[in-house]
Parts: sequence; structure tokens; C-alpha cells
Amino acid sequence: MNRGIWRGLLLLGVALVPWSMASAADDHITVAAAADLHHAMDQVVEAYRHDHPGSRIEVVYGSSGNLLTQIEQGAPFELFFSADSDYPQQLVAHGKAGGTPVPYALGHLVLWSASLDMTNVQVADLAQPRFGRIAIANPQHAPYGKRAEQALRKAGVWDKVQDRLVFGDNIAQTAQFTQSGNAQVGLVAESLVLASPGKGSYVPVPQALYEPLRQSFVVTQRGAQNALAQDFSHYVQGAQARAILSRFGFSLPDNTVP
Repeated sequence: MNRGIWRGLLLLGVALVPWSMASAADDHITVAAAADLHHAMDQVVEAYRHDHPGSRIEVVYGSSGNLLTQIEQGAPFELFFSADSDYPQQLVAHGKAGGTPVPYALGHLVLWSASLDMTNVQVADLAQPRFGRIAIANPQHAPYGKRAEQALRKAGVWDKVQDRLVFGDNIAQTAQFTQSGNAQVGLVAESLVLASPGKGSYVPVPQALYEPLRQSFVVTQRGAQNALAQDFSHYVQGAQARAILSRFGFSLPDNTVP
């Protein structure tokens, strides 16, 4: 084979390497998602994969504040689903977002117990010693924990229950504390309770006691040129994904897409 042909093949190979790498990258994304989405997002991803064979979507769950910190420090996430709309907006403000935050749900806080009948129980009742240990997510970086503190303060019992509080790193861990009995009562996400049907008793926390849990997602700077990230972000706003979120108790904003 003459030098001209070898040179042509070599140049073609060099040209194809970046394209191949880009194509592979476009077939895979890692999503950072708030822990209240654990069961709902698993089903959304499963439904998407059914319609898009070959796509690879990994989801890392945690508290929204911790996930935000990881993204700002360079963690390789293409999408960020937060339980508080303030966090995606912070990514935009810090130049770490590849798009505009999109509202996708309104979360709800509930009182849940695996062993006690919570029928007609009010947040103010938690001051009674019979409710034992009370689990909430860490208010410093978990939106549901922040709302739980707000509810306890507004009900006038924060100071009375502080020595009985058990803090989860995120709302999923808080729910685990409650379900296992390590805490007798938990202020947790309704979505996680609905994922455990028949396990215990729960009652909604009046929304007047805490700021709304408006939840938004944003494509990160890393995901801005990723075709799968863009398509999945569109899919989450569609009817099938919204139906899954609704089944897990989320209220839905009026921004559905075809």
C-alpha cells in the first residue's frame, strides 16, 4: 500500500476518534436527583429506556444542597433535579448551567409513622413524649428538612422537640429511620411514603406551615451539548413522565410538552 493511501487512512482514523467519543458520550448521562425522587425517577428512567433502547442513564440520589456543591466542584452530572428551585438557579448564577431551570413538580411534606396511628395528629402534637424520636432531614442542605423545621417552628414546638430529633442526611435516609422504627415519627416526603404502601400511617402537614417545595431541574454546563441529556429533559416534561410523578403524589406545574 502506497504512502498516500496510508496517510489518508491515518487522517480518517484521527478524524473519527473524536466523533466516536462524542457519540458514545451522547449515549450516556449521569443525573443528580433529589432523594424524594428516588422511586419516581427510577420509573421515569425505566420508561424512557423502554422507548429508547441503548440509552444509558445513571441516577445519583442525595440531598439537593449536597448535589449542588458536587456539581459546582466539577462532578460529572449532565442534569440536576432539585427539590428546591433555588438550587438550580444558583447553578445559573454561578455559570454552571447549560440552560434555564424548568419547574417539574411540587412536593408535599407528611407526618409518617410505622407504628403509630397518625390519624388526626397535628404537628403541634409532636411535643407530647408519646411520639418519641422524630426524624427530619438535615435542614442545612435538604429542602424537606428545611421545611420540616419551618413546620415545627410555626407550630410552636421546635424548642420542645429538639432533644428528640434524629437527622437524616437526606429525605430518603429520614424515611428509612422512620420505616425501621429508629424514629417513631418522621416528617418526610409524601412520594417516599407512597412508594411503601401499607407500611404505617401518615397525615399531610398543612402547607400553611412551610414554604412550598417547588422543584425544578436544569441541564448542567456539562450536559448542554449532550443529545441524550437534552432529549431526556424534554421527556420528563411529557405526559408519560408526568403521570409517573403524579402517582407518587407530586403536584404538577402547567408546563407539559408534547
